[in-house]
Amino acid sequence: MKKVIVSIIVLAAASMTIQAAKPRTSLVVKSTQKQTVTGFGGACCDGAMKPFGTDNACVSKLYGSKSKIGLNIMRMEISPSFTGDNWGDYDWNGSLPSVKICKQRGGIVFGTPWSPPGEYKTNGTAQGGNAENQGNQRGKLREDCYDKFFPWFNTFLKWMHNHGVDVDAVSIQNEPDWWVSYSGCLYEPEEQVNLIKNYAHLLDRDTYNGVRIISAEPLGYRKDYFDALLADETCREQVDIFAGHIYGHMPLQYIKPVAQTALPLGKEIWMTEHSVTDNIDHMPNWNDNLIFAEELNECMLAGCTGYIYWYLRAHWAFAGTGQSWEHNGENINFPENKKDELLPRAFVMSHFSKNVTGSTRLVTDQDADAGRTEEGKLQAEQFSAYIKGDSIIVMAINAREKAHDVKIQLPYNVKSGELWLSTGNESDKLCQKSTLEDLTESTNNYLYEMPAMSLSTFIFQIDNGSTAIENIEAANDDDAPKTYYDLQGRRLETPRGLCIERSANGQSRKVMIR
Repeated sequence: MKKVIVSIIVLAAASMTIQAAKPRTSLVVKSTQKQTVTGFGGACCDGAMKPFGTDNACVSKLYGSKSKIGLNIMRMEISPSFTGDNWGDYDWNGSLPSVKICKQRGGIVFGTPWSPPGEYKTNGTAQGGNAENQGNQRGKLREDCYDKFFPWFNTFLKWMHNHGVDVDAVSIQNEPDWWVSYSGCLYEPEEQVNLIKNYAHLLDRDTYNGVRIISAEPLGYRKDYFDALLADETCREQVDIFAGHIYGHMPLQYIKPVAQTALPLGKEIWMTEHSVTDNIDHMPNWNDNLIFAEELNECMLAGCTGYIYWYLRAHWAFAGTGQSWEHNGENINFPENKKDELLPRAFVMSHFSKNVTGSTRLVTDQDADAGRTEEGKLQAEQFSAYIKGDSIIVMAINAREKAHDVKIQLPYNVKSGELWLSTGNESDKLCQKSTLEDLTESTNNYLYEMPAMSLSTFIFQIDNGSTAIENIEAANDDDAPKTYYDLQGRRLETPRGLCIERSANGQSRKVMIR
């Protein structure tokens, strides 16, 4: 009998050791506030840059707070046409039905030129010039035409206004550092400074609703383009949003250094184009979509206030095309690629676009350890946290093939919450929502077992009875300049009512202005 008892004790001790050894991450969410997030979106184009035109079912499913996905920013091309009606698939008119939907649903529309008019350029054409049939001429804006550039923008803004759309912002150039055969225009950092410093005053902001200027958008979020602008006082005043793409450039390595300088100046930081795992030969699997989730998360940790994906409609984007295509001599047609049907990647985006838009990021003790060093690779786990009204939002990504515990410590007591959970591409694994039934009393701690290969979003409700939201403090300099935005993230020149106030150090809070 004694041996049996001893064996039971040994087994019990071994069991306790195994349980104690179960891996667990401790996540401490702090009250320190960082950037306020304006939103998320994509480009108003599909195929070879063809705008949606009247076929806007995809946009209707993706945009607006009442949609399943909740996008609120739309990028459109400013084609080289002066009149907006003679540039074929690229014309301004082709984007109108879609951008109207975005605006009607409270969204933000910005325009990006792939090229100014050809007659303004050194090679006489809208094409970039990197092709033998174009003479391999490097297409650049002629310096004697710098004074025509912003008046051309005014023509675009007037045309759009007359057709029912007030454009919120205009970008200087798509990928000024990338010499292409299609529409393109090259700028060196100093040339962009010259253009903005000496001619941006010609943009008619007063007439066109305080339209904002976005920097040129380099292919790889090149710091030299932004440093040159930030070093010039006039450019700092003129440029409202610093934007770029991250092809081959990881967000925390390239976006973060720019954000650290620009956010304290009251500027916004946008990532305006990237395609994640855009493989032609297969539909994105769940591993691919978790890579997308980590990229979104890393952009937020880097200081982004806006994230804009590339195509809205593609088999590797947010909605299917319903089309087949030829690849390596074979005709490829995926049955999941149904026209305008929402794809798994859209639901991954919804974790952020439905919850993080309008929120202010909070610092966590895991921020310093986040960030992949190689594109296309998963990090074992990632987190980020935000505050939005009476809610604390926590993102948790577990890229392991086993479940993993996380103990979440919050800066304020919470009394209830909701979980959004995605664990796979199948419909029953995408963005399942549930109430946190085990959150039965006011507490600032929560233990959660993250499922394998999962994206979890918690929306905790702050217990105002124990920790009032009004007591949240952010380091602020009352004498520093401040900017104001509505709750959809649009800048307000004359703020009224409930607004988001952003201080010069990049921190934000809700304020009531009467």
